[in-house]
Amino acid sequence: MSMQSDTPIDLRPTWDSKLTKENLSELAYVALREALMRGNLLPGERLLLRPMSKRFGISATPMREAFLRLVSINALRLDARGTVYVPTLSRAELIEIRNIRMDLEGRGAAEAARIATATEIDALEAIHARISACHKTESFAEAVEYNTQFHVELCRMARLPILQDIIENLWVRCGPILSHLYDGGLPDWNPHPHENVLLTLRSRDPEGCRAAIQKDIENSGHGLLQYVSNADSAS
Repeated sequence: MSMQSDTPIDLRPTWDSKLTKENLSELAYVALREALMRGNLLPGERLLLRPMSKRFGISATPMREAFLRLVSINALRLDARGTVYVPTLSRAELIEIRNIRMDLEGRGAAEAARIATATEIDALEAIHARISACHKTESFAEAVEYNTQFHVELCRMARLPILQDIIENLWVRCGPILSHLYDGGLPDWNPHPHENVLLTLRSRDPEGCRAAIQKDIENSGHGLLQYVSNADSAS
């Protein structure tokens, strides 16, 4: 004789897990990483533990853990007193990052040209249109954010998660100086390298797409090079 319970059994997997210290640390880490990548935090900026904890609405422990994760990838650094701050890249570091980006983002662009959907390419074109609109109104801070978004989305279209993670970490390290991207004014693009990226994506031209994004990376950072060169001279 079988016994049946009056209580219904819910066989669905649990999804509403409670927030833990680790969850809070991860949320703070992701938010800081995004802020660094998009140039919202500037070189030399000090991130004091208690004010930042208060800003995020969390205790000091998960905030400190988020800081240390970013210190471990050299996105943030510690001074002699243990205070976290945003580092300034040297000219040599920026050139090294630029060269690595040309290689890796070139690979991602080539793969994206092979497999990206028309919908994804349309979305990427919409991001570039926002960059162009920002240029016309000289809204350079917004243009910087959309430019980062363009490069990150192009990489995601390649569906290479390890490559994407490496590239995003490079953007995290160079993001704080992106506010100086237009220090030398608008480059004399004709056409803009992004337009060639979009054209080669639509024509399924992997090597053309690789060359287009590499040209963009190599030729569009003169303001950044001038800024870090001046910073090197001043130090």
